[in-house]
Amino acid sequence: MATTAASSLQMATARPCISSSRRAFGSSTAMLNGNFKVASWTKLSSACHISSVQSFQRCFTSSSMKLDKFVTKAMAGASENKPVSGLPINLKGKRAFIAGVADDNGYGWAIAKSLAAAGAEILVGTWVPALNIFESSLRRGKFDESRILPDGSLMEITKVYPLDAVFDNPEDVPEEIKTNKRYAGSSNWTVQEAAECVKNDFGSIDVLVHSLANGPEVVKPLLETSRKGYLAAISASSGSSISLTYIASERIIPGYGGGMSSAKAALESDTRVLAFEAGRKKGIRVNTISAGPLRSRAAKAIGFIDMMIDYSSANAPLEKELSAEEVGNTAAFLASPLASAITGGVIYVDNGLNAMGVGVDSPIFENLNIPKAQH
Repeated sequence: MATTAASSLQMATARPCISSSRRAFGSSTAMLNGNFKVASWTKLSSACHISSVQSFQRCFTSSSMKLDKFVTKAMAGASENKPVSGLPINLKGKRAFIAGVADDNGYGWAIAKSLAAAGAEILVGTWVPALNIFESSLRRGKFDESRILPDGSLMEITKVYPLDAVFDNPEDVPEEIKTNKRYAGSSNWTVQEAAECVKNDFGSIDVLVHSLANGPEVVKPLLETSRKGYLAAISASSGSSISLTYIASERIIPGYGGGMSSAKAALESDTRVLAFEAGRKKGIRVNTISAGPLRSRAAKAIGFIDMMIDYSSANAPLEKELSAEEVGNTAAFLASPLASAITGGVIYVDNGLNAMGVGVDSPIFENLNIPKAQH
């Protein structure tokens, strides 16, 4: 694995949204108790020596590619001797760290699957209180069906790291957390310690994905949110190289409270600033995916996720339920050389709901000729 400066790293940020999908592959998106501050993620990136991915660009110069058929697809284990049709995403030889994977029902898991299908090696960071259940479920084969890749093989997770990104280093951890039985038996789970462990184990990473957030008072309106709850949301959800965010950053979403909308707005601002600074200094690209609602375990904590999914299906240009796989595939694209000129962007993966100015399912529009899906 190259240990050069990260000269073309594709940083895909997926926006923690209230998520949806009856059978989604993904990590707990919006409510994991893990917080990644800008400084913390900078430490993780530099400590892991995030390396250049410029070299993958060579794999797209093969004369065997047919240019008359522009098909983008993630590849899993395709033979190097076989001609490749279409325009493949090939991340073979690259290593990805996905923070915020604690089950198989959220965007983090979906992103891990898509990166694995494209050939990347997968490392994950799991919130400490969820670690034992997650590892046990992996060992017992509970996630085997969700691990199936397009080629029929199972996604392999090389290593699972305990992680609570609320804390930059051991000195930040309060006594009540140190003595909490949910943390018993785990060590080296602050951001600094996790980064050092990854560096010692692997030397470098190529793709860094932040797929977690923390909004302890998300069900409260902003006016009723405590200072502690607000700051927890901001520290967990607004500063990172790779993240999940949600359209509440720019639109009013009643019920998405506890400071989370402010956190998402801060995250998108940080994405733009980091894109400039990291791009100029190291050639690193920083983008964020604004995903639509997904029926994940984390999103259920908000309490009205089913209503948001129904609203999206009724009002989005594409009348269908969003799948976590669609978000995962977008992340794989952003992590590939195909997106080498894309940075500082908010990439909407929400069936087009972000483009709408009104809810067309309102009775006000019942006499208008609203286009309907043809089945």
